[in-house]
Amino acid sequence: MPDSPTPTPPLKGRGFDSFDVFTTRPDTLFGASFAAIAPDHPIATAFAQTTPGLADFIAECRTTGTAAAEVETAEKKGFDTGLSVIHPLDPTWRLPLFVANFVLMDYGTGAVFGCPAHDQRDLDFARKYALPVERVVAPSPEEASAPIHDEAYTGPGRLVNSRFLDGMEVEQAKAAVIARAEAEGWGTGTTVWRLRDWGVSRQRYWGTPIPIIHCEGCGPVGVPKDQLPVVLPEDVSFDIPGNPLDRHPTWKHVDCPSCGKPARRETDTLDTFVDSSWYFIRFASAPADKPFDRATAEKWLPVGQYIGGVEHAILHLLYARFWTRALKHIGKIDIAEPFTGLFTQGMVTHETYKDPAGAWLAPDEVANGKVIATGAPVEIGRIEKMSKSKKNTVDPGPIVDQYGADAVRWFMLSDSPPERDLPWSEAAWRFIQRLWRITEGADGEGEDRDLDRKLHKTIAGVAADIEALSFNKAVAKIYELANAIEKAPATASRATAARTLIRLVAPMVPHIAEEAWARAGEPGLIADALWPEADPALLVDDEVTIAIQINGKLRDTLTAPKGAPKEALEELALGSDKVIRLLEGKAPRKVIVVPDRLVNLVA
Repeated sequence: MPDSPTPTPPLKGRGFDSFDVFTTRPDTLFGASFAAIAPDHPIATAFAQTTPGLADFIAECRTTGTAAAEVETAEKKGFDTGLSVIHPLDPTWRLPLFVANFVLMDYGTGAVFGCPAHDQRDLDFARKYALPVERVVAPSPEEASAPIHDEAYTGPGRLVNSRFLDGMEVEQAKAAVIARAEAEGWGTGTTVWRLRDWGVSRQRYWGTPIPIIHCEGCGPVGVPKDQLPVVLPEDVSFDIPGNPLDRHPTWKHVDCPSCGKPARRETDTLDTFVDSSWYFIRFASAPADKPFDRATAEKWLPVGQYIGGVEHAILHLLYARFWTRALKHIGKIDIAEPFTGLFTQGMVTHETYKDPAGAWLAPDEVANGKVIATGAPVEIGRIEKMSKSKKNTVDPGPIVDQYGADAVRWFMLSDSPPERDLPWSEAAWRFIQRLWRITEGADGEGEDRDLDRKLHKTIAGVAADIEALSFNKAVAKIYELANAIEKAPATASRATAARTLIRLVAPMVPHIAEEAWARAGEPGLIADALWPEADPALLVDDEVTIAIQINGKLRDTLTAPKGAPKEALEELALGSDKVIRLLEGKAPRKVIVVPDRLVNLVA
């Protein structure tokens, strides 16, 4: 059990005996460090009347929006109620109760428990409010005590530090917790559906016509198959607000297919999501006489990788899955899931600004905390997703004009994992200047084995990171290689590393790479050059860095020969000046050694 913060009064006995919490990860209950409720949860509403500051916090949450996409991109904030809740698996374990702006009342039960070690949102929240972080899932038993740093562990593994769940795989542990909850009467397994009712009609010209004809006698009648597809008229006018199809003199007037009497064509058009919910099938098969050929589509589908922003993951992804399942249900295609891999990217963000009257200001209207036009003070708001309504957009045109497209592209790839949000900075432009200087280098003689090893590790690492869409990690490795080249003496190894660096950055900064490639006298275009190959012999370390932990917390790092025996690593750790000082002359109760990786001293 994680160390608990200062005990807080229990919620029970203050008007609420309990409340329901929804989670998709019941296996991580022993890693819980807090509980959180939505700003409009009944408990939050009730305690706002007597808890100073809570009503203001709830009001602030309401101004920032409650749509899932808005909540996902907003800064995570919480209000400590000063109350505690009892852990369902241990009546002696209390968790602090927060009101949090990222909990939605209309999803699940409007209440969650936070497991920071295995949920990035919870980890960010826990770091901000100094809450415990306890690993309860590890890829191997040796890593049960491995600390969680800046990234939550969301991969597979077995349960650790979880009492009766220890050793179980994640899915097995989920089932075990649900079974206990149902047996003891404090919980139940359930499914929460995120697909909402979908209004697919739009009152506009741009869209697919809805093949329905309205007859006063027969009601809605489908357009006969031999009259499909319904084609939009081209002689329309957009000079008057509204749907031009309603005003068209002839297009909407047709005879009823059933009774032959005068009728009216449907003038609404379909939401474009209707088309994009199955267009990936059409991409795979596009015959002229039907929507798609089943055998051809099934040969290519499902799509291997789906990449989209938060809003796409919430809306389009669900609709596409629904559409595919519907087609399978009616026997049109034998595929239930359209995509095998999902990657949700983040959004570019920026500060928001208001003038004294409360009107939104664009970034180019503000300088040094004042309105450029009037000199009035500016209210600087939080960093949010770029939005036209809040005027916190940055036109990429001027940035590209000033810094170049390569700098903008490098920034987008480097400053953050692609699933996170990021604010613009000039660091990328400065690296482009460094890159140009580094790749200008002079030839030299002799080998630099350390640089050779660094180069080939970078080649292999960058290739793997690009394949995994971990572009920021690839960029980080390129930064390290660039630093190593700058510090290295002039040798043949340095010249080779500089030329290879050009090829490694080419997919990310193609313009500067082509210029550097030509300056180096290389033939043809770098776009046609082969990706460099890593020498397997240079990927093996002679030495490794060993993490030295005390009670699971990193206290030192030491270098040791690769493959050193456990006894040698233990002796090395106990001889560390930092360890000697922290242990204060006492011998550890237990020593855990993971060869070539870490030594954990249990004091």
